[in-house]
Amino acid sequence: MSEYRIEKDSMGEVKVPKDALYGAQTQRAHDNFPVSGIKFSREFIEALGFVKKSAAATNEELGLLDSGVSTAIQAAAQEVIDGLHDKEFVIDIFQTGSGTSTNMNANEVMAHRANELKKNLDVTIHPNDHINYGQSSNDVIPTTIRVAAVKAVNNKLIPALEHLRKTFLEKGKEYADVVKTGRTHLMDAMPVTIEQEFSGYARQVELGIKRVEAALERVSELPQGGTAVGTGINTHKDFGKKFAAKISELTGESFTEAENHFEAQATVDAPVELSGQLKTIAVGMMKIGNDLRWMNSGPNSGIGEVELAALQPGSSIMPGKVNPVIEESLTMVSAQVIGNDATVTVAGQAGNFELNVMLPVVAHNLLQSIDILANAARNLADRSVSKLKVKKEAIADMVGRNPILVTALNPIIGYDKAAKIAKKAFAEGRPLKEVAKEMTDLSDEELDNALDPIKMTKGGFTE
Repeated sequence: MSEYRIEKDSMGEVKVPKDALYGAQTQRAHDNFPVSGIKFSREFIEALGFVKKSAAATNEELGLLDSGVSTAIQAAAQEVIDGLHDKEFVIDIFQTGSGTSTNMNANEVMAHRANELKKNLDVTIHPNDHINYGQSSNDVIPTTIRVAAVKAVNNKLIPALEHLRKTFLEKGKEYADVVKTGRTHLMDAMPVTIEQEFSGYARQVELGIKRVEAALERVSELPQGGTAVGTGINTHKDFGKKFAAKISELTGESFTEAENHFEAQATVDAPVELSGQLKTIAVGMMKIGNDLRWMNSGPNSGIGEVELAALQPGSSIMPGKVNPVIEESLTMVSAQVIGNDATVTVAGQAGNFELNVMLPVVAHNLLQSIDILANAARNLADRSVSKLKVKKEAIADMVGRNPILVTALNPIIGYDKAAKIAKKAFAEGRPLKEVAKEMTDLSDEELDNALDPIKMTKGGFTE
């Protein structure tokens, strides 16, 4: 038996694998773009299924699609939502800029399955006439990007970030009594507590959540209903509003029709905004990861304030070496997200007149950033922060030798004399209190009170 069947489209005949659910247009696109081997993600394909299911239901409600045809289409779309046909989505990310190839890929797959699923219908369900009824690739693909992004942020990224935030707060509370040397310019500065430092990380993560939540307000406006250029040609005037309500019902998310379809299709400003917020989170994660690497550095010749969990051997040549692998993974994810944002930014500039023509690459980079940030945040919480141990004795020794603690004596003896004490203590490697006792008339009680590190973490003047 032949391994191929012959399919026809407006350009003629084409060979298609005999068992494929897709048809001629998908095959042509597959042949035209042998570029990267990167295909659309599960999140995107799922969202595309939701778009097609919602469109069929809306057209039926408007009296524009036979109920039997709609039922078959919705059943086929549900199979796509459930991931039963991911292998049928064969087209490279680097394809036609509107994503028309992938929209037709979906139309052909769902038409094939709908014809197999239909009951007591004489009509042949067509990829364009039925699956794509009242739609255009130009509103389907940007709508799918937004639906996929909203679902991924709400269901995966925000829960992962919230988990990381709570983990930092819990670990900080566990070591609330530990005072460590603060650092500015990578140099010793006034002391802080572990709880204070970790609360800063938790707040970074919390603000990241607020940033993406704010961006979702714009991302949740859907272009669907604008069809080819934003005018809504070939679709019902109420389609966009009813579609937004239907897909909100099906996904459990809150979507609205775009306030202006020309803006929504000519630009990807909302996805660019969201990508920028993801980049901001990545920048914060890079700082957090590097701080933990520094605090863990050693074990003998580094800072050595914390001990991260030993998860795997760190060297193929140096026995016993253990590396901060989770933090290294996190910083690489951060670098990737920052790079992805650069791609989305450039792609956002490709909104020529009524359509952006880099939609597939926006979809790929935006959804990848959401996915890997979520995975890395949860991984950091579970495999690193929750397991780290604070080295109390080493920290106490370093704090006692920190010459910058003399800052607390400024209001008592003045800046110049305090500077002399700090320099002498550092030069001779002696505890600050010992040198201060020699160079001032302050009693032991006064020095203990003024140089108590825990008091210095509370701000204001020491008593």
